[in-house]
Amino acid sequence: MIPFAAPVDDILFSMEDVAGAAKLPEWDSDLARDILTAFTAFAEGVIAPLNEPGDTEGCRLADGKVLMPEGFGDGFSQLAEMGWQGLTAPETHGGMQQGPLVAAMVSEVFSGANHSMQMVCNLVPGAISTLLKSGTGAQQAKWIPKLASGEALSTMGLTEPGAGSDLSRVRTKAVRAGDAWRLNGEKIFISGGDQDMSQDILHLVLARSGVPEDGVKGLSLFLTSKLAAGDTVKVTRIEEKLGLHASPTCQMAFDDAPAELVGAESEGLKAMFTLMNHARLDVALQGAAHAARAHAIAAAYAADRKQGRKADGSPAVLSDHADVRRMLGEQRSLAIGARAMAHVALVEMSKGESPALADFLTPLCKVFCTEAGIRAADLGIQILGGYGYMTEYGISQVWRDARITSIYEGANGIQEAALATRGLRDPSGADAFDALIGRLTSHLAVMAQRDTWRAARAAVAASDNPLELAHDFSRATTGLFYRAVWARIGDVSGDPELKNLSKAVLTPPPDWLARSA
Repeated sequence: MIPFAAPVDDILFSMEDVAGAAKLPEWDSDLARDILTAFTAFAEGVIAPLNEPGDTEGCRLADGKVLMPEGFGDGFSQLAEMGWQGLTAPETHGGMQQGPLVAAMVSEVFSGANHSMQMVCNLVPGAISTLLKSGTGAQQAKWIPKLASGEALSTMGLTEPGAGSDLSRVRTKAVRAGDAWRLNGEKIFISGGDQDMSQDILHLVLARSGVPEDGVKGLSLFLTSKLAAGDTVKVTRIEEKLGLHASPTCQMAFDDAPAELVGAESEGLKAMFTLMNHARLDVALQGAAHAARAHAIAAAYAADRKQGRKADGSPAVLSDHADVRRMLGEQRSLAIGARAMAHVALVEMSKGESPALADFLTPLCKVFCTEAGIRAADLGIQILGGYGYMTEYGISQVWRDARITSIYEGANGIQEAALATRGLRDPSGADAFDALIGRLTSHLAVMAQRDTWRAARAAVAASDNPLELAHDFSRATTGLFYRAVWARIGDVSGDPELKNLSKAVLTPPPDWLARSA
């Protein structure tokens, strides 16, 4: 196993120089580096060593309780004692009060070190944001300090059997009981639905307070908790999965569970979108983290593994061979480009100047970055050959863990459909994206690609059936964004390697048919 080493300098360069965080008035470069460096030391020393054994051992359900792999409880205790769970919580509630950009950098390192543990821990920032935006003062005062201290972790309860991504089919019922509510129903695919790391668990649950005919308009957001609910909330099973073995994915039954309304009744989806938008960009960074980890493993192996001979007859290693260099270059380009795309989106969100642009960029990042992580991991398996298919070097686990990212938090096909429909109905988001490309670069190849994209946008907007065009339009849009950030990287970096990668990304592939004609 090649030890995990976080790409701290790459992350800071991407956030500050490429995405432009350094120009924001609230950005403190020294503090950001100090926080990221401190968390990296903890991640490399404590969290990452639990990743492989946690994957092998997995989680267990015993007497209705989830037991985490050995070492996870102690690792979480150290994480909480150092205050990392309260990174984004207000100081008045016991947190560090750091913004989403610092949190995003920390989250990427967490994902690269141990995606399973990150999955269980990292719904907390979204839960805190949801409570700050929609919760009552009493709910904030009770729960945010618990979340910030690590006394409680959080879950997000949306999916149900037979409902999947169609939230209009949610059937978990909320019934008023005096000043309180009671929840009855079943939820599936709940990450961290139970675990033995925190004393309590805050469950944020989407439930129907109206009649089924109301569709999504009849949904409200509620909170309940492990300790308050007792036996009225039960884990009925944990799923056996391809990857993320150390993250318990639970089926949960609510049987007259006591609950509180969060926000206004029938506005549950609006309140839940705070969680979902945070989660989607977090998942995008999971993809970037997997791409970076896959490249790190493959590059280390390829630099050491002797294979064949060079043209002069001297012994060669794998990285001396052109095809391996090609694959390594693609991995590196995907990792850096995906990270930069997510960082640009996060900086634009932080500016707050164009919410429509942030809404347009979120599905783009979710689609591209998750697929970049899967692709880079797949390339890593190919580079390592037979050893890649085995478990010794950990690249197969990277692929297994990365594979879910294109599915959860809104499957990529649904993100593409939303981009081609809702994303184009209001032209302000697409217009702002068009302008963003121009702000990132004036590179001629990118400008020509933008012209092609504009024609594609017009065709999709005019189509009677835009869903038929959604996948191709998504590819055109993410491809334009990817090349634009790489043009930006080439412009602002003084690193010859990054300049060469930028040139490679921006150079069109050879037209072999034209050459052979």
